[in-house]
Amino acid sequence: MNRRTSLALGTTTLLSLAIALSGTALAQQKSLKEQLVGSWIIVSNDGTAPDGKKDQPFGPNPKGILIFDANGQYSQTIVNSDVPKFKINNRLKGTPEENTAVVQGTTATFGTWSIDEASKTVTVRYVGGMFPNQAGTDSKRTVSVSGNELKVSNPATAAGLKTDQVWKRAM
Repeated sequence: MNRRTSLALGTTTLLSLAIALSGTALAQQKSLKEQLVGSWIIVSNDGTAPDGKKDQPFGPNPKGILIFDANGQYSQTIVNSDVPKFKINNRLKGTPEENTAVVQGTTATFGTWSIDEASKTVTVRYVGGMFPNQAGTDSKRTVSVSGNELKVSNPATAAGLKTDQVWKRAM
């Protein structure tokens, strides 16, 4: 086999491999909906008030979970890890100050979700949660997934903030 034939065969082999790998990558590309399904752990939650003031409504180290199931149900809970424990070990007997700290340092909602692949937005329809005024309303958020990281931008929370959240996939 001469040098030219060897070079041609090598080039053909490399091109075939590149085409096969790109076809496999395209076949494995998941829709945004498929990428969102699962459980996510909060990494950060940064808020911006209408006047531009920055805030971390759940503190610098929030704790929380966001679940999107394949059937269109979702649940989200975020808490400020710095909220002090109640003096009495009974959640129904907190002082007014303790109850205020818990309510202001926690959000919990559940309902349904749908995705708009074209605009890369998820719309959640609140069924219930800690803030009863949200029940029966929708919230549209921009989302992006990169590997095991989910970024969610909510233009208008129930607290009147724009929030940017980062979540990591629960393993």
